[in-house]
Amino acid sequence: MKKSFFVLVTVFALCAVGFSKEALAAGSDISNTLIYAGESENTLNPILNNHGELPGIIFSGLMKYDAKNAPVMDLAESFTYDDAKLTYVFQLRKGVKWHDGHDFTADDVVFTYNILAHDDSLTASIKSNYEDIDEVSALDKDTVVFKLSQYNAAMLDNFTIGILPQHVLKNEDIATSSFNQKPVGTGRYRFAEWDTALGAITVERNPDYYGKRPNIERVVYKTVAVESAKALMLQSGEADLAWLNANYAQRFRKDSNFKNIDFVTGDYRAAAMDFRTDFWKKNGDSIGVLNYAVDKQAIVNGVLNKQGRAAYSPIQLNAYGGNKAADIYPYDLEKFAAGMKNLGWTKGSDGVYERNGQKFSFTIQVRDYEEERVDIARILASQLKEAGVDMQVAPVTRFDWSAGYNGFLAGYAVEFDPDGAYANFVTGGSQNTMTYSNPEVDELLKRGRHSKDSEERRKIYGSFEAAYALRPGHLLVAYLDGNYVSVAALSGLDTTRVLGHHAVGVMWNIEEWTLSR
Repeated sequence: MKKSFFVLVTVFALCAVGFSKEALAAGSDISNTLIYAGESENTLNPILNNHGELPGIIFSGLMKYDAKNAPVMDLAESFTYDDAKLTYVFQLRKGVKWHDGHDFTADDVVFTYNILAHDDSLTASIKSNYEDIDEVSALDKDTVVFKLSQYNAAMLDNFTIGILPQHVLKNEDIATSSFNQKPVGTGRYRFAEWDTALGAITVERNPDYYGKRPNIERVVYKTVAVESAKALMLQSGEADLAWLNANYAQRFRKDSNFKNIDFVTGDYRAAAMDFRTDFWKKNGDSIGVLNYAVDKQAIVNGVLNKQGRAAYSPIQLNAYGGNKAADIYPYDLEKFAAGMKNLGWTKGSDGVYERNGQKFSFTIQVRDYEEERVDIARILASQLKEAGVDMQVAPVTRFDWSAGYNGFLAGYAVEFDPDGAYANFVTGGSQNTMTYSNPEVDELLKRGRHSKDSEERRKIYGSFEAAYALRPGHLLVAYLDGNYVSVAALSGLDTTRVLGHHAVGVMWNIEEWTLSR
């Protein structure tokens, strides 16, 4: 009777999220379908969407990350590196099939990396990761050679990107191809359907997968923007798993019908300042001092329900990060006032600081449906106002980069190699959308990328943290824990892995998950 009840609930839930009637009619084991209340998506292409859950289970890379966030073999069976020639040679797995039945070959790898390294029309946040690839070629159908222009310590991490099928995309514009919504990969799950009207993406277990095949037959990924909706979907039986903000997750902690699974993440929240705007072009020297005016621990305790920690560095929770010498801004309004005075700011009659005839007044945008970010932004604004800084918060449905806002309430993560900070903070980096520029930071990030000694790299990234703290582009606030909630029937989630932005990466071991209902 209990199993029949779960099957009945699952049928209603699957219909609610747009699960295909054909699959239901085919007699599939619908009790073995996971419904995931996830983030909004517009592409499943791993090059264009490198922090989504689905690309990671639809596609495979030459390498993949293990439980400790280290790169290990995936589509690559083995590799060698010749330091004198700056050359990687990869031997590929034999017999791997694309989801459409075509053979996977070295030509697919060459095709993918030529796009990443040499396609000047490509607009992708990860493009800076591949600027050291000079040439990529296939020796035969199972062997790929990468020639670098200089040593890159993070190259194995960069080889984790999902490989694209040449036979599907060779004559396509990668930015506009329908492939981005109907992908063909080599991963654990294959794309089945995207019902845009109902916001449901269905993927099915790949019967030809070369590794361990997942226990769960099917995943229905429901694209949900509003945070409260995810919690309601769990409560109503319309979802089996969701990443929730700390306060919504708290509601499930004493309910035996659910499990709370808490991950450490590298995901931080900050006011990211837009250096394209006149205000920060003139006043970028005054971002660091704002830290003295922010009671970050109060925000962690209140907004995050103590599920996180105060932030002082963009790589603070990275294996190479956490330099305490960079933690130079305690909450101290007297130090804030002294710092403002040293920078030439004085309080006007309205209590707001002024310099050179300009008020210390700026506006950041925040997406209105992300409740946690809105709360962080508003408390941040309130604390700064008390100190004499006018930070206006502009709620928007979508970020508007041409409206003249002075920044946005941002989230980023550097959970793997610390070189993940390069694209975001080096001058001209492919993810440096706010055009932050600091010559000392540039030099340290380049040295960190090209250093061969791990202990030397650790020192370099510690120096990066210290240099960034003195002249930051972000007003860092807090790191978030990854608070997942699942139905009690789901097991196998492994919290060893440090997760990324929006706690992405939870499905890293989905082949070990089981649904018992």
